[in-house]
Amino acid sequence: MARVRIGDVAALASAHRHVLTLRHTHTEETHDVLLFRMASAAPMFYCMEARCPHLGASLERAPLRPGLDDVEDLIVVCPWHQYDFGIRTGASSTGLRACVYAVSIDAGVVSIEAPTDETDHGASVWTLAARRPISDAWADPPPLRPRAEDAPSTLASLGEAATFDPSAVRRPEPAPTTLVAWATLILRTPSPLHKVAYTRFAYEACAQGIPIGGGAWENGAWITPDSEQPPVWPPRMPDEQRVRPGHEGKRGKGGTERSRIALLHALANIEQWAIDLAWDIIARGPRLSARHMQTPTDAAPAVPLPRAFFDDFCRVAYDEAKHFTLLQQRLLELGSWFGALPVHHGLWEAAIETSEDLFARLSIVHLVHEARGLDVNPVTIRKFAAAGDTESVESLQTIHLDEITHVAAGHRWLTFLCEAHPQHLAPVDVFRGAVQRHFAGRLKGPFNVADRAEAGLTRDWYEDLQGAKHDATGVERNEISGG
Repeated sequence: MARVRIGDVAALASAHRHVLTLRHTHTEETHDVLLFRMASAAPMFYCMEARCPHLGASLERAPLRPGLDDVEDLIVVCPWHQYDFGIRTGASSTGLRACVYAVSIDAGVVSIEAPTDETDHGASVWTLAARRPISDAWADPPPLRPRAEDAPSTLASLGEAATFDPSAVRRPEPAPTTLVAWATLILRTPSPLHKVAYTRFAYEACAQGIPIGGGAWENGAWITPDSEQPPVWPPRMPDEQRVRPGHEGKRGKGGTERSRIALLHALANIEQWAIDLAWDIIARGPRLSARHMQTPTDAAPAVPLPRAFFDDFCRVAYDEAKHFTLLQQRLLELGSWFGALPVHHGLWEAAIETSEDLFARLSIVHLVHEARGLDVNPVTIRKFAAAGDTESVESLQTIHLDEITHVAAGHRWLTFLCEAHPQHLAPVDVFRGAVQRHFAGRLKGPFNVADRAEAGLTRDWYEDLQGAKHDATGVERNEISGG
């Protein structure tokens, strides 16, 4: 078996995951694999392909989950289309298989099996061209360290704290017993610190298999417990400076620190609403999806959504909480904080508009607004890069990569619901119809065609499309990314 030397065990201790780029010495072909370092008393490593064998999407930041058949095994879950692969064998519950490579440790040096057995004078023709650590930040839920804290009464008090530490927030007592109850609690929570912390707790509960909840049919009517009824409008802190959409003030082009603070603040506002939007679709999903399946002969159909739907949007909520935290921390580093500037509630207007139609919610929130973020994120990143703000650029790049997976989730579940519908609806037609009914104005370009396509949105979804509404519902995010 041909092997490639990767490096000393000590040199690989900087991260739990590395992207290894291997180069063929004769053809100059390159091949990327992932090296996972497990936390254990003795060094333990696993290696597998860096791209999902389904459609070639990157697995660099794919979450790790406990295996269902072996609690000591781990699976890598593709964030794009939820294909799972055992870290040891590469096997998937879908029948696909990712290539895995044997790892050996000899005298403190880590080597991996080469992609091919070709050798030259007894040595593999493959060599290590690059070794790139993947940041451990947010790769998996951080260790929870609940301890006593004073609940902040204002956004200003969060800013004065000079740090944003959700791990200091205690778990609520009694804790919600269903995922929808967690969603409702988070939606009713005005403090962004607690909203982020509770999202972490809920994400952990979801991974442990907490019941979904959300109500049930009783005598032909859908009945939802009080603890699982989401608010019409999530509350905000009392010192929030709310203005109408478009009246927040000019943000500039990112050339000055003041301008970059304004841009980051606007993004943080979007991310806080994005947390709520993810939890709101979880809270409303059971009732709305069951109602979509009603027919004259089946007035009380079962909820068609599998648990994977709730897993997906729980992950989206977790990502949005991560994004808000990254932005708030950066604002604090720049001497500001979230709440120092005016914000608008435009995104929630889209939630109100689509609160009774799951097809419309997926279409407008996740495939219009979030997809628009894919178009403008690269522009925002270039502004910060031109200003030399590398710290912000790193956070914004993380946000952008996550947002592609969020659009992919919206596309995946709209397609699923269309196929599950008794009339077997066409997803593109459903999307375009929802935009025409619930959106005001034309979908603006230029479009990030490549990233939209990676998320499943080909041009026939969004080109030459205009909403017919004559009000401002569904404020377009054509200047700011995220969500």
